[in-house]
Amino acid sequence: MKKNIYNILKGTFLVSDDAFKNWRFILFVSFLAIVMIASSHSADKKVYEIARMKEQVKELRSEFVDGRSRLMKIKMESSVVEIMNKKGLAVSVIPPKKIIVKAQE
Repeated sequence: MKKNIYNILKGTFLVSDDAFKNWRFILFVSFLAIVMIASSHSADKKVYEIARMKEQVKELRSEFVDGRSRLMKIKMESSVVEIMNKKGLAVSVIPPKKIIVKAQE
């Protein structure tokens, strides 16, 4: 056991007669490590993209709520009357009448 550990530390397993098997395994493990690192970077990039999009959604939702509240204020009858008074139009004192059209056959 002590000799095996010493041979590994010395690196004789890389230059011995059956070193081809060892090199294949080392290359395979290296390839797997590279694939794992690339996958990790890709996952991190996606996490950052998701976080950025969540912030963008929050901003857009805030803009939507703000726009909707401004629209509600503009649509209020008092606001409409005030704007029309500035333009010279006044609220009618005569109530509206319903017009009924009879169908002609």
